[in-house]
Amino acid sequence: MARDPQLPIGGLAKRTGTKINTIRFYEDIGLLPSAARTASGRRTYGEEDVGRLAFIRNARGLGFSIDEIRSLTALALSPGPDCAEIRALAARHLLDVDEKLQRMGQLRAELARIVHLCDGGPVSDCRVIEAIAAGTG
Repeated sequence: MARDPQLPIGGLAKRTGTKINTIRFYEDIGLLPSAARTASGRRTYGEEDVGRLAFIRNARGLGFSIDEIRSLTALALSPGPDCAEIRALAARHLLDVDEKLQRMGQLRAELARIVHLCDGGPVSDCRVIEAIAAGTG
């Protein structure tokens, strides 16, 4: 059986579009297993590491927290759990995203209202500054 080609950390970074310091961070916090080392102490990675890091990056792109990703990877690596646990975690995350979108919509509306207060003129009469200072918009 052929052994996976081994990538140095720079190769893993390039293959996955991840910064080297981020890879080291993910190893330090246990999201990625500690890398194999060459005789000279350099980190090396295989295809399994490429896949795991791609999973982490995709999950981060979807807004999952480090703890949520830790749970997802633990569940994915366990042969026994029902997919319902993973679905429940994703559903909770979806609720969080919906709440953030609602808050962002409110924020956008308030900023738009404040921007429309300004007709130009001297900064001393700036309605935007007044609204922000008042904290009420």
